[in-house]
Amino acid sequence: MRLHGVMTITTETHPQYIAGTWKLDPAHSTVSFSVKHLMISKVRGTFDIVDATIVTAENPADSTIEATIDLASVNTNLADRDNHLRTGDFFKIDEFPTATFRSHGLIANGDDFTLEGELTLRGVTKPITLKGEFGGVITDGYGQTKAAASATTKINRHDFGVSWNAALEAGGVTLGDDVTISLDLQVVLQK
Repeated sequence: MRLHGVMTITTETHPQYIAGTWKLDPAHSTVSFSVKHLMISKVRGTFDIVDATIVTAENPADSTIEATIDLASVNTNLADRDNHLRTGDFFKIDEFPTATFRSHGLIANGDDFTLEGELTLRGVTKPITLKGEFGGVITDGYGQTKAAASATTKINRHDFGVSWNAALEAGGVTLGDDVTISLDLQVVLQK
């Protein structure tokens, strides 16, 4: 998917910019989420199986990002809760086993960026905005060129048909509506 010439940088292209195809390094990346629980705290979880490809083009405006999350790999450190999240009350993985993200616009200002794209979850596609920070580029001890970035966004789970909840005896509900998604990603330049 093309970024439609939307990419703007307030100065010149970032000094560490390298054109090429980058693949996610899952051993050094985390895709996590948090949601209000019992109106007083947050439940956090991760997705353990994620795949992403970033193609940084010679013209940065032509760059693309595509990612897929295996929803069955949800991990909140509680097996019963994870199994509930896989059901029709939440992710409905028997019908929608993955969530996907595709970029369509990037605004960068030094190390800070705003990434526009579309998230598809439970067959519903909605625009989302990720705010993030570029961590840099380095060659590791094995000669691999790696880059890193972190970003966050907040979605309303009801927008994607994830509306299960339970009333509490003391008032309120079990889960909040807003889900914060956090990405800490490291990618490897493909040779």
